[in-house]
Amino acid sequence: MIIRKLRAEEQYPMELLLLADPSQELVEQYVSKGECYVLEVEQNIVGVYVLVVKDSNAAELMNIAVAEHMQGRGLGKRLVLHAIEASRQKGCPVIEVGTGNSSIDQLALYQKCGFRIVGVDTDFFVRNYTEEIYENGIQCRDMIRLAMKLG
Repeated sequence: MIIRKLRAEEQYPMELLLLADPSQELVEQYVSKGECYVLEVEQNIVGVYVLVVKDSNAAELMNIAVAEHMQGRGLGKRLVLHAIEASRQKGCPVIEVGTGNSSIDQLALYQKCGFRIVGVDTDFFVRNYTEEIYENGIQCRDMIRLAMKLG
């Protein structure tokens, strides 16, 4: 199992990226601004994340996904920890992430990895997505913003 930066000549694993964000248009926008890392098991890509360094030099974890058949094995946590370390190596003082109010498992994962809730972008998903999103029987309306100081 390895985590590596996607090479320029490789196609983005869009199917995986769309597991975490249903808008291909938004995914394409932030993937073009960031670096895509993939997790391979036996030469198959089964996980992905996108890291964007913002003008403030803060890194933002924009997307993280694990293939459905590989979930529940700690791979998401490995990806998050890798993103934290990649941000640290880039000299970023902070790493940020946002997730939906209905993303209960993701909220738990980020907090277990050391992120703290720093804000809420009310109605983010209502404003930015044409179709309603439901997870865990809850409408995804608000973006929960989390951050971790590095150093």
